[in-house]
Amino acid sequence: MKKQINRFGVRAVSAVASMWFVAQAAWAVNPFTVRDIRVEGLQRVEPGTIFASLPVSVGDTYNDEKGSAAIRALFALGLFKDVRLETRGDVLVVVVEERPTVADVDFVGTKEFDKDTLKKAMREVGLTEGRPFDKALADRAEQELKRQYINRSLYGAEVVTTVTPIERNRVNLTFTVIEGDPARIKDIHIVGNAAFSESTLKDLFDLDTGGWLSWYTKSDRYSRAKLNADLETLRSYYLTRGYLEFRIDSTQVAISPDKQSIDITVNVTEGERFVVSSVKLEGNYLNKDDDFKSLITIKPGEPYNADDVAQTTKAFTDFFGNFGYAFARVEAVPDIDRATNRVAIVLQASPSRRASVRRINISGNNRTRDEVIRREFRQFEASWYDGDKIKLSRDRVDRLGYFTEVGVETQEVSGSPDQVDLLVTVAEKPTGSLQLGAGFSSAEKVALSFSIKQENVFGSGNYLGVDVNTSKYNRTLVLSTTNPYFTQDGVSRTVDLYYRSSKPYEEQGGNYQLITEGASVRFGVPFSEVDTVFFGGGLERTEIKTGTNIPAAYLAYADQFGYTSDTLPLTLGWSRDDRDSALVPNRGRFQRLNSEWGIAGDARYLRANYQFQQYVPLSKQYTLAFNSEVGWGKGFSGRPFPVFKNFYSGGLGSVRGFEQGTLGPRDVTGSSIGGPKKITLNAEFMTPFPGAGNDRTLRLFGFWDVGNVYGEDEKVSFSEMRSSVGVGLSWISPVGPLRLAIANPIRKFAGDKIQRLQFQIGTSF
Repeated sequence: MKKQINRFGVRAVSAVASMWFVAQAAWAVNPFTVRDIRVEGLQRVEPGTIFASLPVSVGDTYNDEKGSAAIRALFALGLFKDVRLETRGDVLVVVVEERPTVADVDFVGTKEFDKDTLKKAMREVGLTEGRPFDKALADRAEQELKRQYINRSLYGAEVVTTVTPIERNRVNLTFTVIEGDPARIKDIHIVGNAAFSESTLKDLFDLDTGGWLSWYTKSDRYSRAKLNADLETLRSYYLTRGYLEFRIDSTQVAISPDKQSIDITVNVTEGERFVVSSVKLEGNYLNKDDDFKSLITIKPGEPYNADDVAQTTKAFTDFFGNFGYAFARVEAVPDIDRATNRVAIVLQASPSRRASVRRINISGNNRTRDEVIRREFRQFEASWYDGDKIKLSRDRVDRLGYFTEVGVETQEVSGSPDQVDLLVTVAEKPTGSLQLGAGFSSAEKVALSFSIKQENVFGSGNYLGVDVNTSKYNRTLVLSTTNPYFTQDGVSRTVDLYYRSSKPYEEQGGNYQLITEGASVRFGVPFSEVDTVFFGGGLERTEIKTGTNIPAAYLAYADQFGYTSDTLPLTLGWSRDDRDSALVPNRGRFQRLNSEWGIAGDARYLRANYQFQQYVPLSKQYTLAFNSEVGWGKGFSGRPFPVFKNFYSGGLGSVRGFEQGTLGPRDVTGSSIGGPKKITLNAEFMTPFPGAGNDRTLRLFGFWDVGNVYGEDEKVSFSEMRSSVGVGLSWISPVGPLRLAIANPIRKFAGDKIQRLQFQIGTSF
């Protein structure tokens, strides 16, 4: 038996060797001079692509080595499924079989993702219409699809790829997806904690085990990116409370066999709590030790706080940059005394060398002109490197609103150790918008709007916009244009043409109107990097158009001064806004002052309005907000304050719980006519909606409102102010911002019109 096996092995080896020698004999050719090269089998690929890749040309000597190199080069193109070389006399024939090209990529059963999003993901792996089809590429695409679903916690998603050949050597690709149900977080455990309870630490996480609003927040869907963010929040929580040696040892994510539930376990070691004993400076501080010490936010005698340490080292680095030291290094070295649980922070500094800025290079601005970006820079070329000016320049470019990302990178100049280049990288976003809008509110019912705006016309940085509003109470047509650099010093100019038709809010209706039309020009002068003062003037005509239920005060004013008033108003204003968000602010302050002076014409008056808002973050979840608004108006030249310039109060935006615009003086007919004096005070406590986790787009708030409007001859009396308390809901919904309030007036007077439930929602589509 053993001999038979040995004989079989010898015969097999002999057969393989014979085949190899035959193949070599078939492949081997005698070298010859190529008289011509022909290509067969091409359908879409250009012959020039073949000739450019071949290592042999007409007139060259062809041999086996060049043949092998030619086949390797043609296969490397990725365009061919098969390549053969044949010799016919002294003619070299290249025979190719092209890969089929992708005609169409389609998706079936995808509900979680938009098809355009999936096609973009396919393009990133190289699979798109017009590209050669490769089975390996299709497999990669299938794995990429599964990865996209795993990112959405759909671990049970199944993907089947179907390749359908069609005419002209093309194929259609269809990815059929069975998404299944998402895997939801069943439990989150934190092991090793002693100083803080597990519930306290889990409240820091955006991920949770779900609630009745999880369908909206999706907080119970596992995401590695979200978990990493939560772990950083956990680490920061300990490091800012003295736990210098805190560490996360491991994280286990266990998926159930049916891929429907996930358990997360985080193992931590807290370590001891350390108190800062002292802060010392070591190194070269440019003989400005006292200046650097003033930047220290680390507090001896208090628990170690990593945020204070990071803030101090950054402040030191930035301060070095103010003197041109672009490569300064500052390191906070902890000197730990474990016997007493105290730590001394040693700040070691090395300013390195002083540098100047050679060039400022800009990339990514395909539409926006370079000058629009450069004119915002306060760091200049051929000047000493200044960290403050660079940061200010970056912020100014970012505040233009033309870019989704703005970055400034410092690059060393080869051969010039005392010079750097600044690379400004921007990512542009669409700055034009065409909007059709619809809104509904308890006060104005249905309102339609239309606007076309371009914030960066032709990349020049200029603004052009048209606004139309068809509200029941306020109809508007405005054409506006702004040149932010009307002068080289940064003075802006805004030109407005407007038509407004309005009437006071009143439930009994009526068809009388106040029609205002005019034109104005306004200039904005930057008095500092954060403060801008606006001033301007215009021409305005206001017409009191009689109709049913017109207040007697309007008729009285029209009888004495005419139904049409022409005015030359001058405007003066100032604003500052450092809130962290305009839609869902959590911290910061907003201030605005506007004034209008009717200096000539039929109406002589002064009208001013000041608004102040402050947002105080109590924690990551809770915010305390304050708002105050004061309005004042006065008539001049023996004339009363024009009734059509009155302030109004009551309802959303002022004192909730009272009908919109019904507070203050009343006409003899009982109509609310507003007044030239207005005070509004609001306080809100904002918290996430129960079950929404830390989602700031959906919040509950409790509020307390105080305010009223007073006539020209009335004294501002706090005893006559209306007041209300209540709760509300704020939601940045997919169809627009929604604000709903349920109010209970706690100070009201006879004749006040009460409206306990008020809401407003708008949408753009």
